[in-house]
Amino acid sequence: MRKLSYPRRALTAAAATITLLTGAAVVPAAAAPTASARASGAAVLPAPATGAAPAATRPAAVDAQAPARRPVTVAGARRLPLGTTVTVMATVSTPPGAFESSFYDKGFGLLDSAAGIYVSTSFAADVRVGQRVRVTGVLADQAGLRVIRQADAAAVRVLGGPGVLRVWPVPTGAVSEATEGLLVKVSGTVVGDPVDDLPYGYKVTVDDGSGPVLVFVNTQTGIDVGALHAGDRVAVTGFSSQYDTHYEVDPRSPADIVLLN
Repeated sequence: MRKLSYPRRALTAAAATITLLTGAAVVPAAAAPTASARASGAAVLPAPATGAAPAATRPAAVDAQAPARRPVTVAGARRLPLGTTVTVMATVSTPPGAFESSFYDKGFGLLDSAAGIYVSTSFAADVRVGQRVRVTGVLADQAGLRVIRQADAAAVRVLGGPGVLRVWPVPTGAVSEATEGLLVKVSGTVVGDPVDDLPYGYKVTVDDGSGPVLVFVNTQTGIDVGALHAGDRVAVTGFSSQYDTHYEVDPRSPADIVLLN
């Protein structure tokens, strides 16, 4: 079976805020970024200057809530330690609840011009793909996937403004930590017939010669994997995800899988 026995998406009681900004355009991206900016632990401070020691001064106070009040980029949020409260402004990249059968939640993806992340919620937020949103939540790790856990549905308001969705074309063998959270597009040959992994979904392996990648089809997407067979040429767009130690592409709807035969 695909899943482990522990709950994948148990939520914390962290306060959260989503603020919508409507509208979106979809544009392709030339290439995947070279690093995912996933990290944890203490921030690295610059080395002190050499020379005579200065007179003693009172250490500057550290404002633990500053990241929550001041929005950061998605890449900036991904670099912060787990447990940090963050606010990001980005575009919704996946429909709420599209991956519920394997993620055990009703969350959605977020994407800005350089990085992406998943927002884990226990409720279906009133957001749509292409809308820009403001989200405040707590950084967490869920079975290897970096997420923002968000538990408050009350503070949701429309602010207006366009969102931009980028899709990164990548080789099948390049889906990795470096692409996690992005919308990616892979093209290649289906290796073997789809594998039934219900109630979670279906597994489809695609390879363009650079190495195989798992395409995981969640049941909520409505994708008919019965139309896919070994040897088919396909193009798949989806959320670049991680489960445990492997990376995968999670398509969002039937339109995300195109037969190229």
